[in-house]
Amino acid sequence: MTLSILAMLGTPEIIIIGIVVLVLFGARKVPELMKGVGTGIREFKKASREVQDEITRASEEPQHPPTTPQPRKPADTVSQGTGGGHA
Repeated sequence: MTLSILAMLGTPEIIIIGIVVLVLFGARKVPELMKGVGTGIREFKKASREVQDEITRASEEPQHPPTTPQPRKPADTVSQGTGGGHA
């Protein structure tokens, strides 16, 4: 519903909204207000870009779980048959 209301806004309505903002906040506060709005929009875009990158990264990962290597058994350090000269 809000999108349909925003779609109906034309140039005269936007000008009236701008005048109302000037009257309510004053000419000195409007730049600060717009700076805050711009910062908020920038942070929102950054967060949405990070979420989109995370989704892309997750979709590129293999779907099957990685296989864990089997634990190795310790090898015998004394080789059989050579005896090392001991009788």
